[in-house]
Amino acid sequence: MITALSDEHFMKLALAEAEKARIAGEVPVGAIVVCNNVVIARAHNQTEILHDVTAHAEMLALTAASNYLGGKYLNDCTMYVTLEPCPMCAGALNWAQIGKIVYGAPDDKKGFFRFGKEILHPKTKVEFGIKQEACSELMTKFFKKKR
Repeated sequence: MITALSDEHFMKLALAEAEKARIAGEVPVGAIVVCNNVVIARAHNQTEILHDVTAHAEMLALTAASNYLGGKYLNDCTMYVTLEPCPMCAGALNWAQIGKIVYGAPDDKKGFFRFGKEILHPKTKVEFGIKQEACSELMTKFFKKKR
């Protein structure tokens, strides 16, 4: 059972963002930022539509969250993202000093864990595997259709 304000609840919202990316022909990754149990930012990959290799869901969500809070540090926030962040996004999450990252599916090829958790801010907590099957399935179906 998914209860309101649980990791599963928030990951479900990130999956809805990933679905928006899939519909737009983007790699289906979605991210949300939560602060004090309130969603303050939502984003999905937009690299194709914006012609911008940095327009990952995480990067767009960080910008929106910082704008919402009026500051660049997100110590009291949690990012929920459907796919393990890449090193670029992990670096940005470090600079934002995000309090916690929760991701669904691992990315064995391009995920930041290949380089170690040290890429993140030392105080950032990490959880993974939340709704992993749904997150992985969305990616698998997308790339099967592409090929």
